[in-house]
Amino acid sequence: MKATYAFLRRLEAVLAGTFLLLMVLLIFAGGLARMLGHPLNWTIDLSTCFFAWGAFLCADVAWRRDALMSIDVVTAMVPAKAARALLYANYLIISVFLVYVVYAGAWLSWVSRARSFQGIPGVSYSWVTASIVVGGLLLLFTTGQKSYRSLRQDRAAGASQQATR
Repeated sequence: MKATYAFLRRLEAVLAGTFLLLMVLLIFAGGLARMLGHPLNWTIDLSTCFFAWGAFLCADVAWRRDALMSIDVVTAMVPAKAARALLYANYLIISVFLVYVVYAGAWLSWVSRARSFQGIPGVSYSWVTASIVVGGLLLLFTTGQKSYRSLRQDRAAGASQQATR
């Protein structure tokens, strides 16, 4: 199970980087083609799709690695128990928001299923809006893991304190 999860984490990071790299290459190719007098209008549309997927995947990678911006001014000034309570409150707020994001993204994907993506026949706009659902689910899973790990650490710390008494 751990090997499978490690593989999926690595795959997510590779896909996120690939999508962002493809986005940059497409924008560059579109600009170059326009400069040469042969504009490729589809490059901007496709790079928008890659950006949507890449942004959500990168957000999950950053959240998992604790690489997102955080402000700990308040938690640094309160006692440890209050700081832990704020951490769990933060996880709860994030989880509620992500449940809403998944719900709204699923609804948006459903209602846009018949809409073609930037007029490209046969390509549904749902391919872009599905990034909201997938990204939200990945972020929600990561938040759950972080909460579980924090709870386990708190229980282990409590057990070790009781053993020393």
